[in-house]
Amino acid sequence: MPLRIVFMGTPDFSVATLRTIVQAGHEVVAVYTQPPRAAGRRGLELTKSPVHVEAERLGLEVRTPKSLKGEPEQEAFSALRADVAVVVAYGLLLPRPILEAPRLGCFNGHASALPRWRGAAPIQRAIMAGDEATAMMIMKMEEGLDTGPVALSRMVPIGADMTAGDLHDLLMEEGAGLMVEALAALEAGALVLSPQPADGVTYARKIDKSETRVDWGLPAARVDRHIRGLSPFPGAWCEVRIGGKAERLKLLRSVLAEGTGSPGAILDDRLTVACGAGAVRLVEVQRAGGRPLAAGEFLRGAKLVPGDHLT
Repeated sequence: MPLRIVFMGTPDFSVATLRTIVQAGHEVVAVYTQPPRAAGRRGLELTKSPVHVEAERLGLEVRTPKSLKGEPEQEAFSALRADVAVVVAYGLLLPRPILEAPRLGCFNGHASALPRWRGAAPIQRAIMAGDEATAMMIMKMEEGLDTGPVALSRMVPIGADMTAGDLHDLLMEEGAGLMVEALAALEAGALVLSPQPADGVTYARKIDKSETRVDWGLPAARVDRHIRGLSPFPGAWCEVRIGGKAERLKLLRSVLAEGTGSPGAILDDRLTVACGAGAVRLVEVQRAGGRPLAAGEFLRGAKLVPGDHLT
């Protein structure tokens, strides 16, 4: 018998799970997502979240409360008589009355090997820290931040050239299938929950704009992880002088390379850049207001030469 599900999610990462739940035949009685946000150059247009758009395409009821702390919202949620709530990157904390409303509880799809990287930015932090693997996990939610018992998990290796965007897409697809698998076990009364280990807890704090600028004085391995971990959003960046004018350059892909020199110096015609120790080769970059460019194409337009510096 299909489960009555409330789905709660907001970004692209959540869409695959919503779509797969519907395809599996479950009844999604409502979709909760963040309210439309101001967008456009002047901020006058309201843009619906990716989950909002997909829910409307699927003909599902969409709710966009700014908060779930008020009694009216909690009563409206409870009135849905859901068997379970599925939460994937929703963006609002769920107070106790919401967590306790579904008959079988609330289950979260989280993109890390819990208890490592609890919090807002587990994909980026795993790459930036140099983790060799991460995981997609389904856990039953508690009031604590990502502290609930784990139902299912699937380990995923982090490749040496993988960006946060690459890992995001891989975990997104893994998470959709894993959540449907967990729901099937829950429906059959066969879902086993295991407490998270007490050791190894780390927190993936939200990425702050102040940490996105590249420090070329760091070792190459750290610079490379910084670039890949912040790609494509919000994006690591540096400044470069082109035609005598300083421009911000967004760095999208890099690999470790051979070479030494003054930190930030361009070492060759392949956009290899010296770091505090070693070097990185920039594979893909983006000028302000432009499109992503392969390093060779960028160099043809920017006319940079060995000895020029990125700062």
